[in-house]
Amino acid sequence: MFSNWVLVAVGGAVGALLRYALSENMASETYPWATLTANLLGSFALGVVTALVAASVVGEQQALLLGMGLLGSFTTLSTFSVESAHMLDEGRHSTLGLYLALTGVLGPLLALLGWKGTAALLPVTP
Repeated sequence: MFSNWVLVAVGGAVGALLRYALSENMASETYPWATLTANLLGSFALGVVTALVAASVVGEQQALLLGMGLLGSFTTLSTFSVESAHMLDEGRHSTLGLYLALTGVLGPLLALLGWKGTAALLPVTP
């Protein structure tokens, strides 16, 4: 049995590599598409993991590997914050407003969709 620390570390390494690949393939000087995509995909995926854990389809160790490890390193609040600060500093207020709205509204909605959508697909256990 793997140590929980090892599971989080392995998941984190994979998530960081996926995040890097996404940023390399979606590089943009005008809009932070890679960060937005990572955060929205990660929100949905964590919602799915949450439903799977609640239904006992995924155990604690798998949840640590996928949720805390992989998705924790794939998504990024710090990059979102720095990119937002840059837009504010550069006076790009409409772009910043759109970025904040998309992240702040779509992120939680996608997490809910992933969670409730997955829960609805799972067989009901007595």
